[in-house]
Amino acid sequence: MYEFKLSTKKDMILIVEDEEAIRDMLGYSLIKEGFSCDEAVDVDQAIASIESNRPSLILLDWMLPGMSGIDYARRLRNAPETKDIPIIMLTAKGEETDKVKALDSGADDYITKPFSTKELIARVKAVLRRYSGDNDGGVIEVGGLLLDPDTYRVTANEQEIEISPTEFKLLHFFIIHPERVYSRSQLLDHVWGENVYVEERTVDVHIRRLRKTLEPFEFDKFIQTVRSVGYRFSAR
Repeated sequence: MYEFKLSTKKDMILIVEDEEAIRDMLGYSLIKEGFSCDEAVDVDQAIASIESNRPSLILLDWMLPGMSGIDYARRLRNAPETKDIPIIMLTAKGEETDKVKALDSGADDYITKPFSTKELIARVKAVLRRYSGDNDGGVIEVGGLLLDPDTYRVTANEQEIEISPTEFKLLHFFIIHPERVYSRSQLLDHVWGENVYVEERTVDVHIRRLRKTLEPFEFDKFIQTVRSVGYRFSAR
Protein backbone atom coordinates (compact mmCIF):
# COMPACT_ATOMS: atom_id res chain seq x y z
CA MET A 1 0.00 0.00 0.00
CA TYR A 2 1.09 3.58 -0.67
CA GLU A 3 1.39 5.73 2.48
CA PHE A 4 2.64 9.03 1.10
CA LYS A 5 1.01 12.05 2.76
CA LEU A 6 0.72 15.16 0.62
CA SER A 7 -0.03 18.76 1.52
CA THR A 8 -0.67 20.05 -2.01
CA LYS A 9 -3.41 17.75 -3.32
CA LYS A 10 -6.01 15.73 -1.47
CA ASP A 11 -7.22 13.51 -4.31
CA MET A 12 -6.69 9.83 -3.55
CA ILE A 13 -6.66 7.36 -6.44
CA LEU A 14 -7.56 3.72 -5.87
CA ILE A 15 -5.71 1.40 -8.26
CA VAL A 16 -7.53 -1.91 -8.77
CA GLU A 17 -5.10 -4.01 -10.80
CA ASP A 18 -3.86 -7.57 -10.28
CA GLU A 19 -0.49 -7.08 -12.04
CA GLU A 20 2.07 -5.78 -9.55
CA ALA A 21 4.31 -4.13 -12.15
CA ILE A 22 1.40 -2.07 -13.49
CA ARG A 23 0.26 -1.12 -9.98
CA ASP A 24 3.76 0.06 -9.14
CA MET A 25 4.05 2.07 -12.36
CA LEU A 26 0.66 3.69 -11.84
CA GLY A 27 1.34 4.46 -8.19
CA TYR A 28 4.73 5.98 -8.89
CA SER A 29 3.37 8.17 -11.70
CA LEU A 30 0.38 9.39 -9.71
CA ILE A 31 2.36 10.13 -6.56
CA LYS A 32 4.89 12.03 -8.64
CA GLU A 33 2.01 14.23 -9.84
CA GLY A 34 0.92 14.96 -6.27
CA PHE A 35 -1.83 12.39 -5.77
CA SER A 36 -2.04 9.86 -2.97
CA CYS A 37 -2.77 6.23 -3.84
CA ASP A 38 -4.14 3.02 -2.46
CA GLU A 39 -4.13 -0.33 -4.25
CA ALA A 40 -6.15 -3.51 -4.55
CA VAL A 41 -5.52 -6.72 -6.48
CA ASP A 42 -9.18 -7.75 -6.69
CA VAL A 43 -12.70 -6.61 -5.90
CA ASP A 44 -12.64 -7.80 -2.27
CA GLN A 45 -9.59 -5.65 -1.53
CA ALA A 46 -11.15 -2.74 -3.42
CA ILE A 47 -14.30 -2.93 -1.30
CA ALA A 48 -12.22 -2.92 1.90
CA SER A 49 -10.17 0.02 0.67
CA ILE A 50 -13.25 2.10 -0.19
CA GLU A 51 -14.82 1.37 3.18
CA SER A 52 -11.74 2.65 5.01
CA ASN A 53 -10.81 5.55 2.72
CA ARG A 54 -13.19 6.71 0.00
CA PRO A 55 -11.18 7.46 -3.17
CA SER A 56 -11.52 10.51 -5.40
CA LEU A 57 -11.24 8.24 -8.46
CA ILE A 58 -10.82 4.54 -9.25
CA LEU A 59 -8.48 3.13 -11.90
CA LEU A 60 -10.14 -0.21 -12.58
CA ASP A 61 -8.66 -3.08 -14.58
CA TRP A 62 -11.11 -4.97 -16.80
CA MET A 63 -9.59 -8.43 -16.22
CA LEU A 64 -9.54 -9.15 -12.49
CA PRO A 65 -9.58 -12.47 -10.61
CA GLY A 66 -12.99 -13.41 -9.24
CA MET A 67 -15.14 -10.56 -10.54
CA SER A 68 -14.38 -8.60 -13.70
CA GLY A 69 -13.87 -4.86 -13.69
CA ILE A 70 -16.96 -4.49 -15.90
CA ASP A 71 -19.17 -6.24 -13.34
CA TYR A 72 -17.61 -4.34 -10.46
CA ALA A 73 -18.15 -0.99 -12.24
CA ARG A 74 -21.85 -1.84 -12.51
CA ARG A 75 -21.95 -2.71 -8.81
CA LEU A 76 -20.26 0.58 -7.92
CA ARG A 77 -22.75 2.54 -10.00
CA ASN A 78 -25.75 0.76 -8.47
CA ALA A 79 -24.66 1.31 -4.85
CA PRO A 80 -25.74 4.66 -3.34
CA GLU A 81 -22.50 5.04 -1.40
CA THR A 82 -20.24 4.61 -4.46
CA LYS A 83 -22.35 5.72 -7.44
CA ASP A 84 -20.62 9.13 -7.56
CA ILE A 85 -17.02 7.88 -7.57
CA PRO A 86 -15.49 8.43 -11.03
CA ILE A 87 -14.06 5.35 -12.77
CA ILE A 88 -11.45 4.99 -15.50
CA MET A 89 -11.31 1.50 -17.01
CA LEU A 90 -7.92 -0.02 -17.86
CA THR A 91 -7.80 -2.85 -20.38
CA ALA A 92 -5.94 -4.45 -23.25
CA LYS A 93 -9.24 -4.71 -25.18
CA GLY A 94 -9.20 -2.05 -27.88
CA GLU A 95 -12.23 -2.73 -30.09
CA GLU A 96 -14.97 -0.11 -30.29
CA THR A 97 -17.52 -2.58 -28.92
CA ASP A 98 -15.31 -3.10 -25.86
CA LYS A 99 -15.07 0.65 -25.29
CA VAL A 100 -18.82 1.02 -25.51
CA LYS A 101 -19.27 -1.90 -23.11
CA ALA A 102 -16.91 -0.24 -20.61
CA LEU A 103 -18.77 3.08 -20.81
CA ASP A 104 -22.15 1.38 -20.58
CA SER A 105 -21.02 -0.37 -17.41
CA GLY A 106 -20.64 3.03 -15.75
CA ALA A 107 -17.01 3.94 -16.46
CA ASP A 108 -16.36 7.63 -17.13
CA ASP A 109 -13.39 6.98 -19.37
CA TYR A 110 -11.42 4.13 -20.91
CA ILE A 111 -7.74 3.73 -21.59
CA THR A 112 -6.17 0.90 -23.59
CA LYS A 113 -2.98 -0.89 -22.57
CA PRO A 114 -0.21 -0.19 -23.25
CA PHE A 115 -0.59 3.51 -22.47
CA SER A 116 1.79 6.34 -21.65
CA THR A 117 1.86 7.70 -18.13
CA LYS A 118 1.43 11.19 -19.62
CA GLU A 119 -1.87 10.17 -21.20
CA LEU A 120 -3.00 8.44 -18.02
CA ILE A 121 -2.35 11.51 -15.86
CA ALA A 122 -4.14 13.73 -18.40
CA ARG A 123 -7.20 11.50 -18.30
CA VAL A 124 -7.22 11.32 -14.49
CA LYS A 125 -7.03 15.10 -14.18
CA ALA A 126 -9.70 15.59 -16.85
CA VAL A 127 -12.18 13.27 -15.12
CA LEU A 128 -11.52 14.88 -11.73
CA ARG A 129 -12.07 18.34 -13.26
CA ARG A 130 -15.34 17.12 -14.73
CA TYR A 131 -16.57 15.99 -11.32
CA SER A 132 -15.40 19.06 -9.40
CA GLY A 133 -16.12 21.69 -12.02
CA ASP A 134 -17.78 24.98 -11.26
CA ASN A 135 -21.54 24.56 -11.48
CA ASP A 136 -22.70 27.84 -9.97
CA GLY A 137 -25.69 29.58 -11.46
CA GLY A 138 -28.66 28.58 -9.29
CA VAL A 139 -31.51 26.14 -9.70
CA ILE A 140 -32.82 25.75 -13.25
CA GLU A 141 -36.29 24.53 -14.16
CA VAL A 142 -37.64 23.61 -17.57
CA GLY A 143 -41.19 22.32 -17.83
CA GLY A 144 -41.09 20.38 -14.57
CA LEU A 145 -37.47 19.25 -14.94
CA LEU A 146 -35.49 20.91 -12.15
CA LEU A 147 -31.70 20.90 -11.90
CA ASP A 148 -29.68 22.15 -8.92
CA PRO A 149 -25.96 22.67 -9.79
CA ASP A 150 -24.99 23.17 -6.14
CA THR A 151 -26.23 19.77 -4.97
CA TYR A 152 -26.04 17.80 -8.25
CA ARG A 153 -29.71 16.90 -7.82
CA VAL A 154 -32.23 16.53 -10.62
CA THR A 155 -35.97 16.45 -9.98
CA ALA A 156 -38.58 15.45 -12.52
CA ASN A 157 -42.17 16.43 -11.69
CA GLU A 158 -41.18 16.81 -8.02
CA GLN A 159 -39.57 13.36 -7.93
CA GLU A 160 -35.81 13.15 -7.43
CA ILE A 161 -34.07 10.96 -9.99
CA GLU A 162 -30.72 9.19 -9.93
CA ILE A 163 -28.18 10.62 -12.36
CA SER A 164 -24.41 10.23 -12.68
CA PRO A 165 -22.15 13.30 -12.45
CA THR A 166 -21.19 13.05 -16.12
CA GLU A 167 -24.81 12.93 -17.28
CA PHE A 168 -25.58 15.78 -14.86
CA LYS A 169 -22.94 18.00 -16.45
CA LEU A 170 -24.18 17.09 -19.91
CA LEU A 171 -27.78 17.89 -18.95
CA HIS A 172 -26.70 21.12 -17.26
CA PHE A 173 -24.88 22.26 -20.40
CA PHE A 174 -27.87 21.44 -22.58
CA ILE A 175 -30.34 23.25 -20.33
CA ILE A 176 -28.36 26.49 -20.21
CA HIS A 177 -27.90 26.38 -24.00
CA PRO A 178 -31.40 25.51 -25.27
CA GLU A 179 -32.31 25.16 -28.95
CA ARG A 180 -28.70 25.38 -30.15
CA VAL A 181 -27.29 22.37 -31.99
CA TYR A 182 -23.90 21.06 -30.84
CA SER A 183 -21.72 18.55 -32.63
CA ARG A 184 -20.11 15.69 -30.72
CA SER A 185 -16.72 17.41 -30.80
CA GLN A 186 -18.25 20.63 -29.42
CA LEU A 187 -19.92 18.73 -26.60
CA LEU A 188 -16.62 17.04 -25.78
CA ASP A 189 -14.92 20.44 -25.57
CA HIS A 190 -17.63 22.06 -23.46
CA VAL A 191 -18.58 19.17 -21.15
CA TRP A 192 -15.43 17.04 -20.99
CA GLY A 193 -12.95 19.87 -21.58
CA GLU A 194 -10.52 20.74 -24.34
CA ASN A 195 -7.45 18.57 -24.94
CA VAL A 196 -9.07 15.58 -23.22
CA TYR A 197 -8.39 12.13 -24.66
CA VAL A 198 -12.01 11.05 -25.15
CA GLU A 199 -13.48 9.71 -28.37
CA GLU A 200 -16.60 11.25 -29.94
CA ARG A 201 -18.37 7.90 -29.52
CA THR A 202 -18.33 8.64 -25.77
CA VAL A 203 -20.87 11.42 -26.33
CA ASP A 204 -23.34 9.00 -27.93
CA VAL A 205 -23.01 6.59 -25.00
CA HIS A 206 -23.70 9.28 -22.41
CA ILE A 207 -26.57 10.75 -24.45
CA ARG A 208 -28.14 7.29 -24.53
CA ARG A 209 -27.70 6.87 -20.78
CA LEU A 210 -29.11 10.34 -20.07
CA ARG A 211 -32.17 9.67 -22.22
CA LYS A 212 -32.73 6.36 -20.46
CA THR A 213 -32.62 8.15 -17.10
CA LEU A 214 -35.14 10.78 -18.22
CA GLU A 215 -37.40 8.42 -20.18
CA PRO A 216 -39.70 7.34 -17.29
CA PHE A 217 -40.62 11.01 -16.85
CA GLU A 218 -40.95 11.68 -20.60
CA PHE A 219 -38.18 14.26 -20.56
CA ASP A 220 -35.96 12.20 -22.84
CA LYS A 221 -37.69 13.88 -25.80
CA PHE A 222 -36.04 17.19 -24.77
CA ILE A 223 -32.69 15.80 -25.98
CA GLN A 224 -33.04 15.71 -29.72
CA THR A 225 -30.80 14.23 -32.40
CA VAL A 226 -30.12 16.46 -35.38
CA ARG A 227 -29.17 14.08 -38.13
CA SER A 228 -25.62 14.42 -39.48
CA VAL A 229 -24.98 17.37 -37.13
CA GLY A 230 -25.27 16.52 -33.44
CA TYR A 231 -27.66 17.13 -30.56
CA ARG A 232 -29.79 19.92 -29.10
CA PHE A 233 -31.94 20.48 -26.03
CA SER A 234 -35.44 21.73 -26.75
CA ALA A 235 -38.60 21.81 -24.63
CA ARG A 236 -40.73 22.56 -27.68
